[in-house]
Amino acid sequence: MTTYDLIVIGAGAVGENVADYATRNGLKVGLVEAELVGGECSYWACMPSKALLRSSAALRAVKNLDGAKQAVTGELDVAGVLRRRDSMTSNWDDKGQADWVEGAGIDLIRGHATITGVREVTVNGTVYTATHAVAAVTGSAALLPDIPGLADSRPWTSRDATSAKTIPQSLVVVGGGVVATEMATAYQQLGATVTLVSRSGLLGGQEPFAGELVGESLRELGVDVRENTSPTHVLRTEHDTVEVTLDDDSTVIADEILVATGRVPRTTDLGLENVGLTPGDWLTVDDTMLVHGTDWLYAVGDVNHRALLTHQGKYQARAAGEVIAARANGEPVSAEPWGAHVATADHAAVPQVTFTDPEVASVGLTADAATKQGMDVKVVDYDLAALGGSSIQSDSYKGQARIVVDDSRKVIVGATFVGPDISDLLHAATIAVVAEVPIDRLWHAVPSYPTVSEIWLRLLDAYGRP
Repeated sequence: MTTYDLIVIGAGAVGENVADYATRNGLKVGLVEAELVGGECSYWACMPSKALLRSSAALRAVKNLDGAKQAVTGELDVAGVLRRRDSMTSNWDDKGQADWVEGAGIDLIRGHATITGVREVTVNGTVYTATHAVAAVTGSAALLPDIPGLADSRPWTSRDATSAKTIPQSLVVVGGGVVATEMATAYQQLGATVTLVSRSGLLGGQEPFAGELVGESLRELGVDVRENTSPTHVLRTEHDTVEVTLDDDSTVIADEILVATGRVPRTTDLGLENVGLTPGDWLTVDDTMLVHGTDWLYAVGDVNHRALLTHQGKYQARAAGEVIAARANGEPVSAEPWGAHVATADHAAVPQVTFTDPEVASVGLTADAATKQGMDVKVVDYDLAALGGSSIQSDSYKGQARIVVDDSRKVIVGATFVGPDISDLLHAATIAVVAEVPIDRLWHAVPSYPTVSEIWLRLLDAYGRP
């Protein structure tokens, strides 16, 4: 076939979901992929990175529990960690996911896609036509900052860090965000000597205490954390090491350098110039994921720069797949906030977990962001270590929780948890933020004891009865 109702460019987790939801609603879909079906998350991001982190996190948890730590007789088996990482990526073989695409009734087209006209995509010289829509789901790539010598130093990006076959003796990580802090954690525990260089604090955009607690933990793990510092020059030496000169005139020498300073859209070779758009730009969309100025081009996931997270992209994919089908089938479109065909949560209810030690889990607005929006903000903090459930979980528990309340409406607009294994606390907070559950009703949601979920009772106690 060369004619489809919808052509989806990019068969990562987000593109697969756009195609699936549209197919379920009766459209014939062609799904184009130039690399591996399953995309970044499956092979170079979410899954392999968490596999690299999990074994050391489990070992540290055992070592923090009397009665269990005595049973630990060995150190981390690095080869075993890498084997498990490889199994999580199916050894970078996408047959299983390609079979899923076929089973879902979606046509998989292998090759690089170029938009060559309105509703027209060319792959390997073959022109494909979309009767209704084209969805660009091409994701993002690592940003390489303009630091003299960096490009010539053979720097690692996140792809290299998550797929490495051996662990270098030393590693310089440039950046202070999620990828930088997670990979600094992983590689230090896998035996590398790690220096982390961040031009500001860690985990910017989160509540300040999150970055502070993660930085403190990284230092305890042995990472040399240098905040408010930037590289000014990078050199790959004749000894095949990397020499990094910093703006405080110090120098760090390591085997490898990992650059984790941000992302850029994968739109440079998409053919945007053929339809009046600018190659290399993020694609700006409305809440139905329709690209501004078009009635046929959709952009879903990282490429629209709304929320660069796999789960948020899959949420957008549901809306996009269904709204494309609704418009194609002449059905009503529910585009009001929180409707069936929009991604409203992108604006104020994005959940995110950083799998450092401690973990950072957050959703919604920080106190600073809520204040800037003019809300009547009340901040409630609580020490997670003071909970009975925390003392059961670990002998040396450290953690912090915060809710941000719009006091005029008595609803939670943001929440942050920092502590060991707190990621599963997050969905309760996400529901509270999305549903705008009144605080007086939350009092009737009784947390089980002794669990870390007791934090909800303590936060409400600290807030006070409405």
